[in-house]
Amino acid sequence: MSSPDMFPEQFADRLAIRELVDAYAHLADRRDAQGQAALFTDDARVAVYDGEPGTTDPAQTLNGRDELAAAFGSLRTYDKTTHFIGQSTVTVDGDRATGETYCLAHHLWTEEGQRTLMVMSIRYHDAFVRQDGRWLFAERRLIVDWVDRRPSTA
Repeated sequence: MSSPDMFPEQFADRLAIRELVDAYAHLADRRDAQGQAALFTDDARVAVYDGEPGTTDPAQTLNGRDELAAAFGSLRTYDKTTHFIGQSTVTVDGDRATGETYCLAHHLWTEEGQRTLMVMSIRYHDAFVRQDGRWLFAERRLIVDWVDRRPSTA
């Protein structure tokens, strides 16, 4: 949310963070696992939840760029993906920021001769940090709200 008294650098920070979030989705759909991992700090943490983080343990936790790149590479198992980024909120506090972003992640593949589509409704709870003038993910909690998997026609 913006307010009339927001400073121009706050707008620039919010735009840079949105560009970071969008770059993550773009690189995921281009299968550039190393590029995705480069959007994170060296010691970043990603945790995947099947429900709210406060009430469930992570189903998966990844630490550092090497683990992240290996996990991001798993998207190559799909024929196509489209990560559609929706609304987001960001709060900037100096060189740190937090935010929540909604995403509909579409995964398409063929299984036993049947084309299959899986759509995941995801929310990302993010912690960002500015390092050397560049915003990066420091922590990302991926929360799966729902999944729809069904046969798909060409």
